[in-house]
Amino acid sequence: MRKFKTDQRLDRIISTVKARQFSLRVVLENIHDPHNVSAIFRSCDAVGVPKVSLLYTIEKFPKINRITSASANKWIETEKFDDTAACVESLKREGFKIFSSFLDSSAKNLYELDLTQKTAIVLGNEHRGVSKELKELSDKIFYIPMHGMIQSLNASVAAAVTLYEAQRQRSLNGMYEKSELSQKQLDEIIDRWCNK
Repeated sequence: MRKFKTDQRLDRIISTVKARQFSLRVVLENIHDPHNVSAIFRSCDAVGVPKVSLLYTIEKFPKINRITSASANKWIETEKFDDTAACVESLKREGFKIFSSFLDSSAKNLYELDLTQKTAIVLGNEHRGVSKELKELSDKIFYIPMHGMIQSLNASVAAAVTLYEAQRQRSLNGMYEKSELSQKQLDEIIDRWCNK
């Protein structure tokens, strides 16, 4: 019975690692509520985002709650930045297009974006939104269309809506069926995960 559970766990790890979308990144800018951050990590894991960039120039770096995140943070890498330009430079160096969520007259509808390209999705602070500096350094600003009186969503809900649109587009393009990594790279991650 024990071996069966071990085999099941290994199969789950292998299939999850192969489906990870290394061309999809999430950037959290100064999101202060740790419950929101933890919930975003949970959505990231569900959609296959392997890494989250934490950009904190005003707020303190968040403590990720293992219960709210359902331990998703265990399977997602993080990188920390306390400088906006450095964060953007790092993403650009890796070839990411930066799409920031912000309700603005120049913003594009989320459903008009091509999220199959190498994309970093930026979500801003619950009250202030994405900073002016980051908006100006973004390739595109986007909004989630809404038809009610309230014109904003909770940060974790906005993240989930956006990520599931990315998943929809990527699924239609068969991007979950073939890994973006070499077998050697996959084996390294699988070995690391087996030891968690």
